[in-house]
Amino acid sequence: MTTTRSRMLFVNLAVKDLKRSVDFFTKLGFTFNPQFTDETATCMIVSEQAFVMLLTEPKFKQFTTKPICDTRTATEGLYCLSCESREEVDRLVKTAVENGGSHAMPAQDHGFMYGWSFYDVDGHHWEVMWMDPAALQK
Repeated sequence: MTTTRSRMLFVNLAVKDLKRSVDFFTKLGFTFNPQFTDETATCMIVSEQAFVMLLTEPKFKQFTTKPICDTRTATEGLYCLSCESREEVDRLVKTAVENGGSHAMPAQDHGFMYGWSFYDVDGHHWEVMWMDPAALQK
């Protein structure tokens, strides 16, 4: 598929306790769109073009006929966020772990790229990475 227009991205994740998830991601610095928030769902703003819909499990089940992944025993996907620096990567992962998340994989340093990861309070796997802007231009 070839396209020249920009696309928005909405990732939908099932959560057990919406308030707990909102509190967790708020501590990581994210904000939420009140227009798309009620007691069953909220829209977490990642950027002007990317959003994560946090849906209670009953709400999430309205959109699929398959069972919801048990993130305690399986990985449903890897969600990667870019950062502006290596320090921001470390800060995000440390803040996540200090607020109920847990480490997923050890930090990986490739020189031009640095990443680390965590599981959020619902067990979703988040990758956090920084890439040297000079490496992108090569």
